[in-house]
Amino acid sequence: MAEPDLRDLDVFVAVARTRNFRRAAVEIRVSVSSLSQRLRDFEERLGVRLMNRTTRSVALTEAGELLLSRVAPALREVGDALDQVRGLRAVASGRLRINAPPPAVDLVLAPMVGPFLAAHPKVDLDIVSESGFVDIVSAGFDAGVRYGEHLAQDMVAIPLSGPQRYVVVASPDYVARRGRPEHPKDLLDHDCIRARYSSGVMHDWEFEKNGQIMKVDPPAKLISTNMNLAMCAALDGAGIWASLDGYVGDALKSGALVSLMEDWCEPFPGPFLYYPSRRQTPPALRAFIDFVADWRKRETRRS
Repeated sequence: MAEPDLRDLDVFVAVARTRNFRRAAVEIRVSVSSLSQRLRDFEERLGVRLMNRTTRSVALTEAGELLLSRVAPALREVGDALDQVRGLRAVASGRLRINAPPPAVDLVLAPMVGPFLAAHPKVDLDIVSESGFVDIVSAGFDAGVRYGEHLAQDMVAIPLSGPQRYVVVASPDYVARRGRPEHPKDLLDHDCIRARYSSGVMHDWEFEKNGQIMKVDPPAKLISTNMNLAMCAALDGAGIWASLDGYVGDALKSGALVSLMEDWCEPFPGPFLYYPSRRQTPPALRAFIDFVADWRKRETRRS
């Protein structure tokens, strides 16, 4: 025997409350005949009469009174719960977990965090900074940040920032002592400050000029993934450092560092925020996506 469902209970409660089949049918937006048939089927499945009805009146039986006293409050609770869930669409809340590489955290996400949290006080951010690749779905993240060449095909991706650029820098003291490289191959004769990733890989330095791409594996005087350490070493004249321009902008303006081989350092697309493709995006993530779009518009106007 088929079990009754919520629609059966909705029909019963509507008739019991209004004591009128026509008003109940209008209330729940069904025909009178459909409502009457559903109620009869419901009583047959239960094996008990819930209402006595005539052409003029509707009266609950003892079983009907008992069912109404127990079911009506429960249905109100269900309705309230559904209203609360629907309300989450309007007010972003809850925890938003994002996985991102350190440069994206430092240079792109960090300036956004304060304004975003101020705009959405019911959202809690959990940002994990790591250079290794992770499966954001299995690791429990709502979204990740990566550069275009590392994005999975089944993800939705939106630009998180404008173009970025690697620059090659050194202190004036280093350049005075060791000379100024003009070509990527010249770096093979210089001390360099490099990074080894958590996977153990130390990537070649890649340069581009007029469509020509060149990779070099320069000698490493210092290896570190810590940006502050690499910056201090470069400022102290320990070697040449290839860094995103966002890290060294102030030092270049002050003259503490000088830019080298600028004609070989072309801009490239910035990082992307990516997340699984699904019909209902979590409200906190949707709020952040909208915030990023507005943030980028303001950045474009400022530039």
